Amino acid sequence: KIAVIWFGGRLLIKLINRTIQRVMEHRAKHPEKVDVRRNRTLGKLANNVLTYSLQFIVILLILGQLGFNLLPLLAGAGVIGLAIGFGAQNLVKDVITGFFILFEDQFAVGDVIQTGNFRGTVEEIGLRVTKIRNWTGEVHIIPNGSITDVTNFSLNNSVGFIDVSVAYEADIDQAMRVIKETAASVYKTNDNMVKEPEVLGVQALGQSEVVIRVTAECKPQTHFGVCRILNAEIKKALDAAGIEIPYPRIVALSRTEGV
Repeated sequence: KIAVIWFGGRLLIKLINRTIQRVMEHRAKHPEKVDVRRNRTLGKLANNVLTYSLQFIVILLILGQLGFNLLPLLAGAGVIGLAIGFGAQNLVKDVITGFFILFEDQFAVGDVIQTGNFRGTVEEIGLRVTKIRNWTGEVHIIPNGSITDVTNFSLNNSVGFIDVSVAYEADIDQAMRVIKETAASVYKTNDNMVKEPEVLGVQALGQSEVVIRVTAECKPQTHFGVCRILNAEIKKALDAAGIEIPYPRIVALSRTEGV
């Protein structure tokens, strides 16, 4: 009986490991975005948990066949597990939260996210901590248990918008035409744009300028660079067309005594 239990347990562990491997391979071939590191981590985690659990059950069954009373052993293991659970509540919370972050695919390495006051690029996802690097280079190491809400900026396309100011004396129709032609020209040479930018029209009437808004749909987290390029090219095009971009002016009046 002991031999049957031992070899049966080994066979069951191999079958489970092979099943997990096939599931992970099928998941990796899925057309949707799948992070390789996350997929590998999930596979190893599930493999280890099931393997250790089955080995523990096999040991208990073998001890039962040898005549050991399992009730005191199970009771002692329960007390020890309870003590460990109370002493490592934060650690258990971090590990459980990390598992669900990986399992639910909330974010991947390379994604730009914000959680609490931290925003940056995900450098590493572990079962206990997540590392986020912000744009100035600092790396924030955050326990997974403290991650209660996450905003992921890398799942969908981003939209950039720029406001172009022209003088009241300028021809608005001409200005919008120049802006539209320039934006279309930039779109043809910039791979980060998903579709041609749109000139929405007059956004506001300021004290000394007319504001024209332009929007551009871009690949995730590329709209900052696209907006900078559009600003530069639109400025050049407006200068070439003789359309003035207003800037603050100060008029000084000199008062003469007795006048």
